[in-house]
Amino acid sequence: MIHIFDGAMGTILQERGILKSGICPELLNIKHPADIINVHKAYINAGSTIIETNTFGASRIKLAHFGLEGSTREINMAGVKNARVAACNNAKVAGSMGPTGKFIEPLGDLTFDEAYDIYLEQASALAEAGADYILIETCIDLQEMRTALLAAKKAAPNIPVICQMSYSEDGRTVTGTDAQTAAITLEAMGADIIGANCSTGPEQLLPIVKILAKNCACPISIQPNAGMPHLINGKTIFPMSPIAMAKWAPKLISAGASFIGGCCGTTPNHIAEIKKALYNSPDPIRIKPTSSLALTSRTKTVFIGIDMPTRLIGERINPTGRKKLAAEIKNGSFISVKKEAVEQTNAGADILDVNMGVGGIDQPAAMEKAIKEISQIVSTPLSIDTSDPQSLEAGLKAYPGRALINSVSAEPDRLKYFIPLAKKYGAAILCLPLSDKGLPKTAGDRITILKKIITHAKEAGLKDNDFILDSLVMTIAADKTAGCEVLEALNLYRHEFGYPSTMGLSNISFGLPNRPLVNSTFFAMCLAAGLDAPIMNPYDTSMQNTLSAAAALIAKDPNGQKYSLTASKQQSTIVKEKNIPKNILTAIKNAIINGEKENVANMVEQALKEGHSSNELTEKALSAAMNDVGKDFGAKKIFLPQVMLSAEAMREAFLKIKEIIPAQEIANNGTVVIATVKGDIHDLGKNIVAALLENNGFKLIDLGKDVANEAIVRAAIENDADIVGLCSLMTTTMTQIDSVISSLKKAGSKAHVIVGGAVLTQEYADNAGADAYAEDGVIAVKLAKNLVQNKL
Repeated sequence: MIHIFDGAMGTILQERGILKSGICPELLNIKHPADIINVHKAYINAGSTIIETNTFGASRIKLAHFGLEGSTREINMAGVKNARVAACNNAKVAGSMGPTGKFIEPLGDLTFDEAYDIYLEQASALAEAGADYILIETCIDLQEMRTALLAAKKAAPNIPVICQMSYSEDGRTVTGTDAQTAAITLEAMGADIIGANCSTGPEQLLPIVKILAKNCACPISIQPNAGMPHLINGKTIFPMSPIAMAKWAPKLISAGASFIGGCCGTTPNHIAEIKKALYNSPDPIRIKPTSSLALTSRTKTVFIGIDMPTRLIGERINPTGRKKLAAEIKNGSFISVKKEAVEQTNAGADILDVNMGVGGIDQPAAMEKAIKEISQIVSTPLSIDTSDPQSLEAGLKAYPGRALINSVSAEPDRLKYFIPLAKKYGAAILCLPLSDKGLPKTAGDRITILKKIITHAKEAGLKDNDFILDSLVMTIAADKTAGCEVLEALNLYRHEFGYPSTMGLSNISFGLPNRPLVNSTFFAMCLAAGLDAPIMNPYDTSMQNTLSAAAALIAKDPNGQKYSLTASKQQSTIVKEKNIPKNILTAIKNAIINGEKENVANMVEQALKEGHSSNELTEKALSAAMNDVGKDFGAKKIFLPQVMLSAEAMREAFLKIKEIIPAQEIANNGTVVIATVKGDIHDLGKNIVAALLENNGFKLIDLGKDVANEAIVRAAIENDADIVGLCSLMTTTMTQIDSVISSLKKAGSKAHVIVGGAVLTQEYADNAGADAYAEDGVIAVKLAKNLVQNKL
């Protein structure tokens, strides 16, 4: 069945003169309920079968901007009441929840629990008032969506939850999540409907619908803008006419969407044409997604399965037997943990196993910190390895993706505590054939134990693509049949379950001479028997070479193409563990690129002692690093979290330089006044740009959000600003951009103006008279540098 959402609420209220600048839109639910009801009715009359409550910004954190945080429940309940009155049993009501406007740690300063409580409060009010759906929309960060989804499921366990992310034209959210990764992560966590809204028009969202449909089995929802807005005669115009927009509706349905509507610029006329275009339209034909196991990070999905390349699980983030790493973790230092994450990934690890098993420490806190640090610096999906349920939950909370839990055995406590956590957070589980009755000697014994684990997990709601099976390797020095039983187990796993398999390898040779020979030989035999994802040291050249040759022999590397390339080079691409650059400037540059904020200050101090000047440091290390980061960001090799981490490391370096060298000897890149324009309380993008500018050596004057024209002009004049940065996220406040630019010119400001925001375009910036338009923070820094240099 095809469901038709409504369109934009704010722009219609603004056009009708009901929503004025500086007024909280959601307060109108209480102050002007009849006007809100009329807008809802207009959409229902146009053909909407689902209307959204006027509660997009009715979270405690957003309402606090208007001093209304104490009225959160009242405003949300009023929003549902108005929609219900308008619907009058002719339409369903979706309780709308937008983003909080803040990033969750470590990208921002909002904790996971704070965000969860904020969403729980809003979702509870929407559910209590009678919403038919909870709609989480316009999210740009997967971690925030995860938090909101968990809160919504808790507040309203019997109400379907719709999760809509906002994607840019490159197919990713601002923090780098692609549609495939979002679909897999959110469906595993229990989202009932997955989709996209805002940012772009229907043409740009069509590929997103196709990707979502291929990667989740649940219904797909889509609410595009009526095109990207233009500035015409001082008014914000969405260019897509109702008929033009409606032409895309059948294509979106055919691609897999069964819930369709509009976002910014979409009027009742648009909905009426969409309704007409879909008259007698058949439901979309959906193809069942792949049943392969998939793990995700914030920005990447890795599949593990029979028909997939062999996946390598890096085992090096484990303090067992590593005194230095254990000591660092105990002291709260995670420099080596982060280095291992980067270097294992560079060495070819597809998944990283994370173990914080150090005695005498707060293990949940250590696991949370490790997961946050690692997930910010690499895109490699993670496996959380702990025997402590509290540590496991701390890691799962902190992880912005779908993790693997290593390991779930048939021991009562593991079944009792670990499986519910896997279900709650959408994690896959590594099933370990161990029970409280001891080690299984034969392959058949392993099968019996695994069946118990899988049965228990399925009863808790886990599905076939949630499992990877460990073969449990024991040493042949103690049991001559140990190797044979593992090989038999791998064969049986394929036959009995069809799930992918994994195992650590090195136990097989314990107590024997020339262990590398035994290990690599056994490894090749296991790959032939069906091993899909070995847990191993990715720096081990011998094992990597075995993997390369075996892949060709078992047809996972057709015609040995990759093997030939590797072998013919006569050099390993494996990164050496102790590949530390001797040149201090190169070391600092690498530290910036890798986001080693804890380490970079000491390096800067060393470089200054060695006689390097601050200008040399800035040019050859800091700027060079950020140039590389910018190139990788532009090439989609890294994403916003890594850029932010590099910027933080850059800031630590600058602070150390300023601490040691007199201020007059340090170059200042220029002065920037930055603000979100009047009426707009969304400052997430502005904050990102501000942090990047400040960390790149600009003097920053951040005026905050919802800033009056006069305040921006006054700050620009009084500080002789080189740059004024203006941000607007909302279509209802975009025209403030041109108003501020006009005011700056009238006041005689010589500052260059850079503008940005989710709905802004180059064309809009040109028409508004801006000097430059920045699509993102990295481009903003580059533009600011160019403008200042040309000016000076």
